[in-house]
Amino acid sequence: MKVLITGASGQLGGALQRLAPAWAELNAIDSNDCDFTDVSMLRARLTVEAPDVILNAAAYTAVDKAEGAEDLARAINADAIEAMVAAMAETGGKLVHVSTDFVFDGTATRPYRPDDTRNPLSAYGRTKAEGEDHLRPEDLLVRTAWVYEAGGANFVRTMIRLMNEREELGVVADQVGAPTWATGLARTLWALVEKGATGTFHHCDDGAISWYEFAVAIAEEAHALGLVARIPAIRPITTAEYPTPATRPAYSLLDCSATRALLGESPVPWRDNLRLMLKEEAQLA
Repeated sequence: MKVLITGASGQLGGALQRLAPAWAELNAIDSNDCDFTDVSMLRARLTVEAPDVILNAAAYTAVDKAEGAEDLARAINADAIEAMVAAMAETGGKLVHVSTDFVFDGTATRPYRPDDTRNPLSAYGRTKAEGEDHLRPEDLLVRTAWVYEAGGANFVRTMIRLMNEREELGVVADQVGAPTWATGLARTLWALVEKGATGTFHHCDDGAISWYEFAVAIAEEAHALGLVARIPAIRPITTAEYPTPATRPAYSLLDCSATRALLGESPVPWRDNLRLMLKEEAQLA
């Protein structure tokens, strides 16, 4: 099976390449290989490549910057998806697209199911929702949240850097969700492709925490591995105390039960995966 990975240099793109199964005839591209804002170029490239499956890990993910660059975010998060779908319709391929918890407004009182009504609060969320709307019934959509990977640009590594620089940190405690280790997400994506899954699924690690609780766990686990010399004081703050250009959902937990049922897998606690990622990070240090 010919599989094309987009966003090859990103956290998820790298994990997808490392975990590619033997049956995948793999090719991977990123923005250095193809301008994702040029839909004509992108569609032509994909038509020539003619993969059986596109695993789309490319996205504009600068949530706050998107508030002032919504057209650019839309070009990558929505218009490029439309071009991918058009190319796959022409060649008979399938698009596997990764989206986000930010398509929801955070007002729910239970984890968001795949078919729940979307109501994005930010430019990033809006453009990702628009990208979802271009998918066909035969395509596969997987939403995720709070993605991190060893060596990547993410919350975990930012916290480690700040913890080594400061004696005290304030971290938002009134936004609740679940982290996602990119390695685990990549495994799920490959498993769903192998199953021939279509429609919408969710994947996150198991549990429900705030960014503050995540930061406390990062401090404890990173200190145990010698990645943090000393644990600083970590203070819970409100979203109002840390204003950002983009509005974020206060509650964005995703219901992953359908994904786990299809794959026959047990949920993996978020802290277990955090510990595995930090062990990899320690090896890179």
